[in-house]
Amino acid sequence: MTTDPRALVRLLSWLSPAFPVGGFAYSHGLEAAVEHQLVNSAQTLREWIEGAICFGSARGDAVILAVAHQAVVHQAGAVGDCGGLREVADLARLLFGAPELAAESLVQGNAFWRTVKAAWPHPEFDRLGAELPDGKIAYPIAVAVAAAVYGIGQGDAIVAYLHSVAANGVSAAIRLGVIGQTDGQRITRALEPVVLKTAKTAEGSSLEDIGSASLAIDMMALRHETQTTRLFRS
Repeated sequence: MTTDPRALVRLLSWLSPAFPVGGFAYSHGLEAAVEHQLVNSAQTLREWIEGAICFGSARGDAVILAVAHQAVVHQAGAVGDCGGLREVADLARLLFGAPELAAESLVQGNAFWRTVKAAWPHPEFDRLGAELPDGKIAYPIAVAVAAAVYGIGQGDAIVAYLHSVAANGVSAAIRLGVIGQTDGQRITRALEPVVLKTAKTAEGSSLEDIGSASLAIDMMALRHETQTTRLFRS
């Protein structure tokens, strides 16, 4: 776990809604789920977000983040396995069930990488950046590399990442009028053990652990492409 207070502050900054990756523009298929009445209450919203974290792409992102983090940092703390980083980064840019979900991850990943390099420069970023797909850096890859370079623990990085997924889903639902602010906080609290359990499972994972079972999210992301009125890009 993170022991350096600066690491905690960095995590809070990087995965804050104020960090300029454009997360506010994406709903991860939720907008279409609301349109088709799959999500129409606080209960169904909680189940939707929980499903994404336990069985969907958020779970896959947690595994990718874990593997990428391991590739960057050896057990002794030295900067490490570029070949492993290249492998997981190449795989991460392909694991999407819909074009909008791909754009959601890649746009945010590239924005995250550019911003961290500019505002939190580190001599390792250029070397490690050369191992990442040009212009197609998946969001969890960017977070993993930055966290590992700055000595942020793998578990902490995964928890913070999954919490941001949950928080973004709640925020999108509030803007869609599904719930109010107080219900949003109740759902955020209810998702705490889900986030922690999934993060714990993802720690120490390998590429063989990647998988998902969230067909509804993929289908809603595909239907969102042709939705007439939209607030979100996914």
